[in-house]
Amino acid sequence: MVEYGPRRIIITITAVFCALLEIIDTTIVNVALNDMKGNLGATVNEISWVITAYSLANVIVVPMTSWLSQQFGRRNYFAASVILFTVCSFLCGNAHNITELIIFRFLQGMGGGALLVTSQTIITESWPAEKRAMAQAIYTLGVIVGPTLGPPL
Repeated sequence: MVEYGPRRIIITITAVFCALLEIIDTTIVNVALNDMKGNLGATVNEISWVITAYSLANVIVVPMTSWLSQQFGRRNYFAASVILFTVCSFLCGNAHNITELIIFRFLQGMGGGALLVTSQTIITESWPAEKRAMAQAIYTLGVIVGPTLGPPL
């Protein structure tokens, strides 16, 4: 549904922000691996599962996103993904051992993968056909900024 005025701006900012968070989350962990390894007493093989679990969840959920959006409604699916991603982000930060961290990262990846795909669809549908190139440029800008912001954060 094409939106106009402030509603379209709010929808676009929200969707880009959610996609940006997902991209940041994929890169932010790489910088913290040594600290996590030391704090959790994990081996290199164990700590590598933190990245692998997130990526695996993304690979599982991204192809299913269209079907899941149709089953639950795009807005409901997007909201559930935001909630899952946010709650699991909190749980990852409060994990007491490597097993908990891996499980929470997997669940976080399920929500994050859905955010990336659904955000782009929401932006595309919110803009009129003649301005969709601009909408995609805005989305792409947000996604490009993510890997730049991840490591410093």
